[in-house]
Amino acid sequence: MRQFIDEYLDRHQTVLTQLAACADDIEHLAQRCVAALSRGNKLLICGNGGSAADAQHLAAELVGRFVADRPALAAVALTTDTSALTAIANDYGYDAVFSRQVAGLAQKGDVLLGISTSGQSASVLAACETARSMGCDVLGLTGRDGGALRTQCDAVVVAPADETAHIQECHIVVVHLLCALIEKGLGLA
Repeated sequence: MRQFIDEYLDRHQTVLTQLAACADDIEHLAQRCVAALSRGNKLLICGNGGSAADAQHLAAELVGRFVADRPALAAVALTTDTSALTAIANDYGYDAVFSRQVAGLAQKGDVLLGISTSGQSASVLAACETARSMGCDVLGLTGRDGGALRTQCDAVVVAPADETAHIQECHIVVVHLLCALIEKGLGLA
């Protein structure tokens, strides 16, 4: 077991070191979020599985607080309303669970952040398409080669990993960086 632990942590450290090459992309995500929040718009976030947890984590840090005790920021994880999720999935199919919420909640100038480790999640891609049609900025967190999500986004961070676990580890680092950069960008930190 010790060898497995050491090898896993070595891969983790390698991927996080390589994430530094994405600094410009992370900055672009943060700048778009700061611009939207400065205008009085909101951040909508979606993803499936572990990416749903990341969406919820980001929304919680922004509405609550990350480091600074500051006013709440407008962020909504589209992964949390089980009644909406199950009704939409039942009536329209699972691929519509996020796009239908975007259609009802988004306004021009809002930001949608889609999170998909493969970049191929149909429900996330559909949300991106709807958000774009409504005049929202579309941002992404993905991995591997970026998948289709990479081409749907105004700004995207592609985690430099192929293993889902290591992609998700990069995503949570990016989520924390976004929180800190948003607070700084809004003059709240």
